[in-house]
Amino acid sequence: MANTLLMPKATAVWLVDNTALSFEQIAQFCGLHPLEVKAIADGESAQGIKGMDPIMTGQLSRDEIARAEKDPNHRLKLSDPKVRVPESKRKGPRYTPLSKRQDRPNAILWLVRNHPELKDAQIARLVGTTKSTIDQIRDRKHWNSANLQPMDPVTLGLASQIDLDMEVNRASRGREQAQPAGDTLLPAALTERLVPAPEKPKDEDAELDANAVFAKLSALKSKDEDKDDEA
Repeated sequence: MANTLLMPKATAVWLVDNTALSFEQIAQFCGLHPLEVKAIADGESAQGIKGMDPIMTGQLSRDEIARAEKDPNHRLKLSDPKVRVPESKRKGPRYTPLSKRQDRPNAILWLVRNHPELKDAQIARLVGTTKSTIDQIRDRKHWNSANLQPMDPVTLGLASQIDLDMEVNRASRGREQAQPAGDTLLPAALTERLVPAPEKPKDEDAELDANAVFAKLSALKSKDEDKDDEA
């Protein structure tokens, strides 16, 4: 079996409370996001989770912690396990503890709304659910749909930020960029048709009016001359 950390979030809680390690070091060791570790330190996440001492479980040595505390660039390394167990491939969705299962529908709703690009199989891997449950929540046919509230699965502790980012990047790969929604500029070919015809210059109109006035004056003058000739 690959040398993996047991109970990473509980280990992160212990490291935050009992060491001077940076958020980045703890996040790298526990497979979390640095902001997630900061939320644990601020008491905004992992509330109610009891810290697990990685030294007691033999996964980390005191010398390794001391070395990392002195050097912020040092990456913590897992101690070699004393007993190796053959790796078994996981089949089906990820196991979710009983204490977390009530939050799973809220996490599914959050994923469906905020990451529609994710496939059902990816959501199932992230939060440990089934396709039928995802369909029920997406179609609002779940028995508790009226009371569901979208909640980030990372905040709930159902998935790590690294796993979520990886699945989102995988789903977004090769997708066409979304077209902008809302009001947009019309193509130039259409806008040219909407432009009104240019008005006739006022000077030309004035010239026409002046010609008409002169014509009338000439006609009146001719009449006056005719009257004088008759007289």
